[in-house]
Amino acid sequence: MKKKTQRHAIAAWVFKTLVKFFLVLVSLTLLQVVVLKYVNPPFTVNMVWEWLRHQWFDAPYVVPAYEWRNLSDISPHLKQAVIAAEDQRFLTHHGFDFQEIKIVLTQAMEGKPPRGASTITMQAARSVFMPATRNFVRKLGEAWYTLFMELIWDKSRILEIYLNTVDWGTGIVGAQAGAHRYFKTTAAGLTRDQAALMAAVLPSPHKWSPVNPTPYVKKRQQRILAYMPNMPLL
Repeated sequence: MKKKTQRHAIAAWVFKTLVKFFLVLVSLTLLQVVVLKYVNPPFTVNMVWEWLRHQWFDAPYVVPAYEWRNLSDISPHLKQAVIAAEDQRFLTHHGFDFQEIKIVLTQAMEGKPPRGASTITMQAARSVFMPATRNFVRKLGEAWYTLFMELIWDKSRILEIYLNTVDWGTGIVGAQAGAHRYFKTTAAGLTRDQAALMAAVLPSPHKWSPVNPTPYVKKRQQRILAYMPNMPLL
């Protein structure tokens, strides 16, 4: 009887501890997401992670070019190109594109090459809140932050955060840095063709370049250009 009572006491303590941990986690996440609804991030977790890797492990490091631009100061061509390339149902889903996930799973079962199903919201969560590691914990973190971002931010803010924090190559963070590095222009001055090229390299920005596009990147650019007129303007 005494052992049974002890087990119940331990179980109750574990349960209370888990509840407290969950409440603290929710509170911290809410604080971060609410603050970034109104404040533009001066840096991202990934920027800090790359700097720490350099300090601790002597990993290669390039000081990131990072200049914030309001959504109204970013070319409408780039907004449409990114939505066309990365998340065509951006305005209709709530952070998770289950239709796309179903397609990806079906293709995987058919033995086709794997591809991602991350939405713009999930990618923004990854860029701002998570280090650039490839593991299950990061995926869980993306999903966790996506829930809160979709709840608290509107789609315009999500797209604005994404375009300013997405990785566009080594040391290139966001649309302004990418536009300047690749085309010697501003985020507002990108043409349709330039915007489509920048969107085309997003799946692998350290492998592909908008200024030296491979035949595959050019094909992606043409496909994006064809989709762009049907994409929403935010």
